[in-house]
Amino acid sequence: MNYRLRSYTLPSFWDAYRRLPERVKQQARESYEYFLSDPRHPSLDFKRVGRRRPVYSVRVNIDYRALGVLDSGEIVWFWIGPHDEYDRLLRRN
Repeated sequence: MNYRLRSYTLPSFWDAYRRLPERVKQQARESYEYFLSDPRHPSLDFKRVGRRRPVYSVRVNIDYRALGVLDSGEIVWFWIGPHDEYDRLLRRN
């Protein structure tokens, strides 16, 4: 049985997405397809990363991640970008 989540995006996600290199945009689309079929797909490394809030991370590739907030079976993606920015965001969380 697959575990599925409803998925939404905020404008901040699309702002960050537009700044990505084309190669990473394609990888993000591929990762999203995996996420839609099975969020637990091993290549995604979908996991909770927020200590105080239910912030979750998904791997786009070795250098890029996406972040979202999970609530009641829905995830709202708010950011996508390089791993160094990801690390800075998590330190603030």
